Amino acid sequence: MCGATQGGLSVAGIDVTKEAVIQGRVLRGGDPVAGAYVRLLDSGGEFTAEVPTSATGHFRFFASDGSWTLRTLAPGAKLDRTVTAARGSVAEIDVLLPAALESVA
Repeated sequence: MCGATQGGLSVAGIDVTKEAVIQGRVLRGGDPVAGAYVRLLDSGGEFTAEVPTSATGHFRFFASDGSWTLRTLAPGAKLDRTVTAARGSVAEIDVLLPAALESVA
């Protein structure tokens, strides 16, 4: 059974009316992936930030409004996912890695 927190990370204490939040979790076969790296790339593909996932597979970024790419790097996998950030909202993303150790672009 998946050990990741349902419903995502708490935004208590974050003024989401002033922040664009991109957050989520990285999963493989329904289980959280700890220690994966999630990169935030701008609309031109330029590196902006990177965070490791927590023990529960969670990550969070604060971004400006617009289109972003989340690049997830984990053992045996690389996955890009487009997300739109908007001030006043929280973009919740589940990154589902392939069960087999293969690369996906």
